[in-house]
Amino acid sequence: ESNLTGEIPSCIGNLVNLTCLDLKSNQLTGTIPIEIGDLVNLENLSLDFNELTGEIPTEIGNLINLKTLSLSDNQLSGEIPDSICNLTNLLSIWSYHNQHTGEIPECFWNMTELGLVHFGNNQLIGEIPSEIGNLINLYRLWLWGNQFTGEIPSSVGNLIDLDILNLGSNQLTGLIPSSVWNLINLVNLDLNNNQLTGEISQNI
Repeated sequence: ESNLTGEIPSCIGNLVNLTCLDLKSNQLTGTIPIEIGDLVNLENLSLDFNELTGEIPTEIGNLINLKTLSLSDNQLSGEIPDSICNLTNLLSIWSYHNQHTGEIPECFWNMTELGLVHFGNNQLIGEIPSEIGNLINLYRLWLWGNQFTGEIPSSVGNLIDLDILNLGSNQLTGLIPSSVWNLINLVNLDLNNNQLTGEISQNI
């Protein structure tokens, strides 16, 4: 944590040997420069807790060695770019408390190395697809505080390592799938403030 101000300069792209860039908890403004995509050796990129604006640049998809991407608590807007699916080594993505819109890219649900996903408190829309069940290494999922609609897919029961599942404060409808009650590692289940119906299974 420092008191850095101003914008991230485009010349940051010259530091091509960086494996970690941690600028979190500052007062940085402006957009994420497209030159960030030149840092192809990065494994950890932390820009959270700043005042960054604009969209996640498409060039983020060049960072194929990235394992951790932290962008939370900024003022980032726009859709999550499809190029994020190029990050096949990504283990965790944090981008809560932003202003992301649109749907999560379909290809995102094939990023099977992911263990942690936090998109809470954005303006994301669409349904949670059945392909979420592909993320078999996922152990924490926060999608609360968005505008997701439709039913919770039964394939969520494939995510047997989940210890946190938070889908609260959306517009989800229908029954809670019985497969949820098979997630025996859950320590935190939050489905509050939706439009879910029916009874809670007697098979808990």
